Amino acid sequence: MRDLSYKGVMARKNEIMKDAVGIDYSVFEYGKIAFDYDRMMNNVAYSMEEMQKIQRETKVGNTPLFELKNITKLIRKYSAPGKGARIFIKDEAANASGSFKARRAAISVYHAYKNGYKGVIAATSGNYGAAVASQAAQRGLKCIIVQEVYDSRKKGQPEIIEKARKCEAFGAEVVQLTVGPELFYTFLTLLEETGFFNASLYTPFGIAGVETLGYEIANQMMEMEGRYPDLVVATHAGGGNLTGTARGLVKAGATGCKMVGTSVDLFGLHMASDDDFNRKSFTTGHTGFGIPFAAQPDRADVPRNAARVLRYMDRYVTVTQGEVFFVTEMLAQLEGIERGPAGNTSLAAAIALAKEMDQDKIIVVQETEYTGAGKHPMPQLTFARDNGIKIYRGDPQENIPGRAIVIPTSLDQISIKDVDLMRLRTTYLKNIANNYKLDDLNLEDIKFLSEEMRLSVEKVIELYKNL
Repeated sequence: MRDLSYKGVMARKNEIMKDAVGIDYSVFEYGKIAFDYDRMMNNVAYSMEEMQKIQRETKVGNTPLFELKNITKLIRKYSAPGKGARIFIKDEAANASGSFKARRAAISVYHAYKNGYKGVIAATSGNYGAAVASQAAQRGLKCIIVQEVYDSRKKGQPEIIEKARKCEAFGAEVVQLTVGPELFYTFLTLLEETGFFNASLYTPFGIAGVETLGYEIANQMMEMEGRYPDLVVATHAGGGNLTGTARGLVKAGATGCKMVGTSVDLFGLHMASDDDFNRKSFTTGHTGFGIPFAAQPDRADVPRNAARVLRYMDRYVTVTQGEVFFVTEMLAQLEGIERGPAGNTSLAAAIALAKEMDQDKIIVVQETEYTGAGKHPMPQLTFARDNGIKIYRGDPQENIPGRAIVIPTSLDQISIKDVDLMRLRTTYLKNIANNYKLDDLNLEDIKFLSEEMRLSVEKVIELYKNL
């Protein structure tokens, strides 16, 4: 008899995950903490040509890239002379299921199909669940999506409920839970019980699937403008979006393109807190995921997370919730397209960045997402007000996560705040140091940390000693 207690299931988690993914991560591991990241990505995932073919089969990829000419004109009215970079946007809402996550799901679900799994399971309250459900429907596989939806009062966020509806529309079974440790426990129990494939966001299959996005951006930009973009801005939560896009840009030859990660500022709110859970008005793309996943990537639902943002991020900035709501309305009214909040997080940052840059520079916002009944600003803001959050027009610098959402009155008020990447790297190192002293590690481990943090071996040693 299997021990189905929380303690018993958690004791078997590595065994369960290995069976459900089919990857022996140990073959890539060496030293105390190191693993061969590039070898894992090259040996486990598919080639660019294979992934493009797989995605075409299920209505994914080759999405439009277009310039936001009206928004660029408006930015220049609020910029210093000669400033106001051109903004282009990659319209990932054109994918089956309506977001870039269809790229991740397409490769994972294909791999499950090819290897004889009868179904797939994903633990997500976001767009990825809908993407997995859509891909499973097309491949003839069963699908279970496990969601964190409710606080202890059984109140659910409208955006998460909207995504559950979309998953069910594609034929998936949706298991809805309250916030807390029961999500991972339930997820593991279902994997063991069903023998389904773990279509995790963080496998090499999922991250490699996003490489086609960066690859397309580089090639489309070259075709349209005869050059690669200067900046690509990606909304950052768990890290797969930024990691996969950056890897795809490099594979296309756009090695000089800078990668900027953006999150909604929800500092002070704890994502696993019953009190804080419904005091956020975004379910992803915020610092509650972006910071911990950058500083401790292997906290994911696979032994080794293939999303490693510190390897690829050149700059990390935050915007406020009010600024994203403002930009969502601006995109609809100036460019005639209505899109959801996740992609508009990076668009808000791109607007602020464009004001800093010369007019001949090019910024690409690398994704949009579909919008629906629960993802519109009005239900989100109504839900926030019902949870005691103050909402008003004014200076977005007055925004207080979980207490006040301040919507700008002018584009001139949209700005960004930088997250200190060195501090983030130091936090990553502290998480390693909690388990290993410097003397415990060998040179291979230090070289691995050097690659992870994009710092010299000497700098890594210096930082470790200062801890």
